[in-house]
Amino acid sequence: MFVLDSHCDTPSALLRGRDLRIDNPEGHLDFPKMKKGGVDAAFFALYTSNTLTGEAALERALRMLAAVQDCLEANKDLAAPAVSPAEAFENKAKGLISIFLGMENGSPIQDSLSLLRFFYRSGVRYMTLTHNGDNLICDSAAGSGRWGGLSPFGREVVREMNSLGMIVDLAHCSDKTFTDCLELSVAPIVSTHSSCRALASHRRNMADWMLKELAAQGGVCQINFYPVFLSDEFAAVHDDNIPQSGTEVLPSYRRVVDHIDHAVEVAGIDHVGVGSDFDGIEVAPSGLEDAGKMHVIFDEMRRRGYSEEDISKVAGGNFLRVFNDVIRMSKLSQK
Repeated sequence: MFVLDSHCDTPSALLRGRDLRIDNPEGHLDFPKMKKGGVDAAFFALYTSNTLTGEAALERALRMLAAVQDCLEANKDLAAPAVSPAEAFENKAKGLISIFLGMENGSPIQDSLSLLRFFYRSGVRYMTLTHNGDNLICDSAAGSGRWGGLSPFGREVVREMNSLGMIVDLAHCSDKTFTDCLELSVAPIVSTHSSCRALASHRRNMADWMLKELAAQGGVCQINFYPVFLSDEFAAVHDDNIPQSGTEVLPSYRRVVDHIDHAVEVAGIDHVGVGSDFDGIEVAPSGLEDAGKMHVIFDEMRRRGYSEEDISKVAGGNFLRVFNDVIRMSKLSQK
């Protein structure tokens, strides 16, 4: 089984000085925790807030990119970069953790396809089109509906990402942006860290119709661990990312598997995975406090009767299949 976490905000922690070589008492992810939890690979997201625009967003992304590169250079005996599933499997055979790069929020590319290509050449293999606000590419789930979905530039961005072999990530996008992207993209699309709206009504989660359409196009929804996206009860007592009461409403890791169950029921076993949002969330589910406990999800799936083959799909196989499909379709478009 190859375990892949499709969304971690660890580059921001690197800028704050975290040493991934040691088991940190604070924070969700480092290399010892990944080893303990059986996590073979993770996407490190170069996250920029929608409060940053233009050159400021670009500078922030470049600083995170440099910090990840420095970290991997200093830990060659533990981890290695990867830009394809094939490289990740090669790293695992060598006993190394794989670090993929994603970009959360397209603001750093500004209005430039050349900058998009630069980040691809630098190893970035997916881009979350926006974050908590509309940008030059598209509308956000938390935005004002500036474009009514994708902007004209955003349509160019999606086409170029298809051509490059860069995965389009719809986490944080508005429902209309979601629809526009599925209509436009010739390659499968993902949501790297979203849960199910039927179980928790947050606007960031995916409605059943979205899960069905994503699956029909061959994509995958990666279930997020953030308690606000898992439980309306928790969200009701939550303010400014700080839980207002004790742990009585904090959902456990079993709630993550409830969302996996629902997504599997609606979209099918081939279209569900895990994207923790570790290091981008202030609190994690009980029993799943960090990457060292990732295995509890798969243990719970076994308890609920999932086969090893199906657990392997959710653990990483489905996302890697989509990743390969995006690469393959890119090569076909270049012939």
